[in-house]
Amino acid sequence: MKKIILFSIAAVLLAACQNKEKYDATGIFEANTVTVSAETSGNLVMFNVEEGDSIVAGQQVGLVDTVLLALQKKQIQSQQLATEKSSPDIAAQAAALRSQIAHQQSECDRIARLFADGAATQKQSDDANAQLRTLRGQLEGLLSSLDKNRSSITESASALQYQKEQIEEQIRKSSITAPITGTVLQKYAERGEYASPGRPLFKLANLDDIYLRSYFTAAQLAYIRIGQEVTVVADFGGDEQYEYRGIITWIAQESEFTPKSIQTRDSRANLVYAVKIAVINDGRLKLGQYGEVRL
Repeated sequence: MKKIILFSIAAVLLAACQNKEKYDATGIFEANTVTVSAETSGNLVMFNVEEGDSIVAGQQVGLVDTVLLALQKKQIQSQQLATEKSSPDIAAQAAALRSQIAHQQSECDRIARLFADGAATQKQSDDANAQLRTLRGQLEGLLSSLDKNRSSITESASALQYQKEQIEEQIRKSSITAPITGTVLQKYAERGEYASPGRPLFKLANLDDIYLRSYFTAAQLAYIRIGQEVTVVADFGGDEQYEYRGIITWIAQESEFTPKSIQTRDSRANLVYAVKIAVINDGRLKLGQYGEVRL
């Protein structure tokens, strides 16, 4: 009878030892998270986000008050229109001088014919040509002045256009959208609160593609490589465990002290290397859940 009892105890201890060695590493399921922050200041006039919501990339979930920005945009548009209208009409303002120059040119030609026939003096010819040069000089000066004036007005209108585009960009940033498709993990603000640039509003992550951050000893590094397929076992408590196909996507280049929540095959190992193992989530896996790795 004693032999049977001893044999039973030995079998239990052997099974326990075997259970302890059934994994090569352990870890915690994690996901790449994104924290969405406000980019402009103002009240949150709309914020339709709740923890656990599934949202898609580009979906608008909130809006910061844009009334003041809209008014600023209208003001700049009015200034821009008034500035553009003040631009001089060069052709119209130079038309009178051009007409005088054309008339004086005809007069110079007439006097030149008379002078050739001996019916006009040299002085009359010189005076006519001098008047023509004066008019041409006045036209050149007027065109230069009008061109500078128009260039200045154009630059002012361009500066106002840039200001309007800045306002439009601020209005665009006032719309809070999801940068990725995922699930809202945490919510940090409520509708009606005041948002400021950089203030976190909510955190989300893609829970379809998660990874197990596990830890391997230095002795195990020779048996793992990036791209290697492994078996990931998720522990749901008790005897409820599920196996998943995992792919090693990252291996740390530097060691670290073994985290207190992590068990290794070699209990004497003080230094371990972090490894990320990608897993496709079937909906059962949760962040922070314990998992094991079998090579």
